[in-house]
Amino acid sequence: MTNEALTDISKVQFFDVETLKHPHETYALLREKAPVFHIPMLNMHVVTRYDLVREAIKDTETFSSVVDQFFGGAANQQMIESAPENIQKELRAIYGQMLPQPGTLISVDEPIHTKYRSIVAHLFTVSQIRKAESAVQSVIDKTLDNFAKDGKAEFVTAFANPVPLRIIGDRLGIPEEERVFFDEAATAAAAGLRFNPIDGDEMVRRARLALELQGVLVRLIEEARVDPQEHMISILANGTLEGEDRQLTHGECVSILNQFLVAGHETTSSTFGWGMLMLCQDPEIQSRLRDDPSLVNIFVEEALRLESPVQGLPRKVTKDTELGGYPLKAGELKMLRFGAANRDE
Repeated sequence: MTNEALTDISKVQFFDVETLKHPHETYALLREKAPVFHIPMLNMHVVTRYDLVREAIKDTETFSSVVDQFFGGAANQQMIESAPENIQKELRAIYGQMLPQPGTLISVDEPIHTKYRSIVAHLFTVSQIRKAESAVQSVIDKTLDNFAKDGKAEFVTAFANPVPLRIIGDRLGIPEEERVFFDEAATAAAAGLRFNPIDGDEMVRRARLALELQGVLVRLIEEARVDPQEHMISILANGTLEGEDRQLTHGECVSILNQFLVAGHETTSSTFGWGMLMLCQDPEIQSRLRDDPSLVNIFVEEALRLESPVQGLPRKVTKDTELGGYPLKAGELKMLRFGAANRDE
């Protein structure tokens, strides 16, 4: 569908792999003809127009982030059921050893979201970010120094992937002796966000890495409760949940850590990659940025807008309502497609 103009919404296969790889022709068609597009097989409505996505984001009472089908145990069960029959038993055994992870940040609504967010919020104040800036710059400088040895580099492998991993590992508080394993496990977890088909052996490998990573995180949480430090694992381990006067459970800590790990790694790596591709495809942009470095911030914002490292997130309809004149029933799912909204004409 990417080789010729797409004009008929009845031919849209939204979650087809090729559509997901090259979505913008489909996005444009849906924005024009069906900004709330129903996918009967999933009973899901895809929202592509900017004003409607924004309206839904702001109305959290009607459009809830508590979507169990996409997160936690339900998502793991769906993954197991999609696996080849000969490895489903092995996957169930692995996932059966994992800690239950309750909804914390991305999959809860207010006021629960604020309770969890407040524990880690001070890590992201302006003053804390400025304090971390020198450490981030040091990671970047050391990585770029390696480029000079050969005078060239494969950018994603040499920069876009390792830099976010190094920085987020530092922020989490991952010990140096755990970094090789941490990088492998984090990369496998981030790969799960993509829609690339994988075989049964790869499913098992990723599940084992996830279980082992969970064990490492739990051990570090316990160590941080004995010897507190100034990193995210320690802050979560020793923080008190607002209004409940208790520490977070291991499952709550791991849930938050996994979200920061996967989201912070994958989204940043993708943005680096897309940004570099834009520069390679348009040398004029390179020249403008070199001539006027003040434009770099605008370039970064535009890279984020145009390529949207998080293409969309689900919401559940909590009551009968409508969006853009399209009727929605309680219990139905919506996919807010940020990647489409960010390119709305």
